[in-house]
Amino acid sequence: MSAGTIYGLGLGPGDPDLMTVRADRLLRGAKHVAFFRKAGRKGQARQIVNGMIPEGATEHPMEYPVTTEIPFTDPEYNRLLAEFYEDSTAHLRDIAAGGEDVVVLCEGDPFFYGSFMHLYMRLVDQVPVEVVPAITGMSAAWTATGSPITWGDDVLTVLMGTLAEDDLAQRMALTDAIVVMKIGRNIQKVRRALKTAGRYDEAWLIEFAAMPNQRVQRLAEAEDAVTPYFSIIVVHGQGRRP
Repeated sequence: MSAGTIYGLGLGPGDPDLMTVRADRLLRGAKHVAFFRKAGRKGQARQIVNGMIPEGATEHPMEYPVTTEIPFTDPEYNRLLAEFYEDSTAHLRDIAAGGEDVVVLCEGDPFFYGSFMHLYMRLVDQVPVEVVPAITGMSAAWTATGSPITWGDDVLTVLMGTLAEDDLAQRMALTDAIVVMKIGRNIQKVRRALKTAGRYDEAWLIEFAAMPNQRVQRLAEAEDAVTPYFSIIVVHGQGRRP
């Protein structure tokens, strides 16, 4: 029996209309659909594809054992997630070994800071695995501001809000255009870093980009904002142009 294929299915930033034709086709023909979610939640990726999963398909929720409950620097955080990814890998591998294909729903692009990457590296030498690329969340975020993110020779730097404040400020000061992801509880640290770098007044906060509840505002005007996990800060480059 030939092994089935595991597809890392990039869904794009949140609007199903922004999925690729290939992703749409694979999803609508799927017999097995796996997705990540926090325990007790439906899962953002699963919500994006409401109404698109074929009737009779088997769903395989993969529930994170930990998200923000303990610091990611805690060795226990890494141990719990490693065990979770090993278990998830084994489950998907068993399905594929039985000759069935599986699509794994991935928010944004699967190879851009996504959880699927951890499964991919464990699966790629064991069963057929294919990745379906997609529009990233940051692309939807800067598009939502109504202004291009880079011009001419601008350098774009993508930063994680989890970085140390001094590191954030240094990198922000040395680049032209900025994207900051994984904000959430790091919002005040990111604000201070932008101010230190002299970029605060240029920054935009985009929440739930390309989703029905999208919100776009200047970061300086959002002092009381409670930033969700799905929030991105962008600072536009102002480089060379004709």
